[in-house]
Amino acid sequence: MKLFYSPGACSLSPNIVAHEAGINLRLQKVDLKTKTIETEGDFFAINPKGYVPALQLENGEVLTEGPVIVQYLADLKPESGLAPRAGTMERYRLQEILGYVNSELHKTYTPLFRPNTPPEVQAERREHLLERYALIDQQLQGRQYLLGERFSVADAYLFTVTTWAAKVKVDLSKFGNLHAFQERVSARPAVVAALKAEGLTK
Repeated sequence: MKLFYSPGACSLSPNIVAHEAGINLRLQKVDLKTKTIETEGDFFAINPKGYVPALQLENGEVLTEGPVIVQYLADLKPESGLAPRAGTMERYRLQEILGYVNSELHKTYTPLFRPNTPPEVQAERREHLLERYALIDQQLQGRQYLLGERFSVADAYLFTVTTWAAKVKVDLSKFGNLHAFQERVSARPAVVAALKAEGLTK
């Protein structure tokens, strides 16, 4: 399988999950400005949406949208425990938090990366992120990870988007549980390996 990614983008999340599950993905780097693949040309031919991640399966089918891809990868290796069994309340809780990270955190960062976003909009988006992270910090109280003591695909997603905060001047220093979570996740061998694979660390 091929994972189309951009270093440090949300595609880092499925990359982490694959490393956690022991799934070997062939990484295909995408230039998001030109929408070109480093080795194969036009990225729109792979994903008409034009953004990462995209996962090309062995049969040629392509999955898009990070929350879907991480669940697909987890289900390939159920013994990894990265996602609760389908149909259980625990699985719905996983999907609940994936949806929250996707809509309330991930998409709120988007305008902060655009140089033409007006200052007042930037300020409002930063305030929105702080409000949403407050709930995450509460959920992490007394827990190692979002769903309890076991690392899940939701943790890979939260970790990934939260690494963006410093780049766009979102001050998360008051969230002690979140800070401890980021430190904990960053030390996981699979996370270290994924960051290295994307050229983000040596």
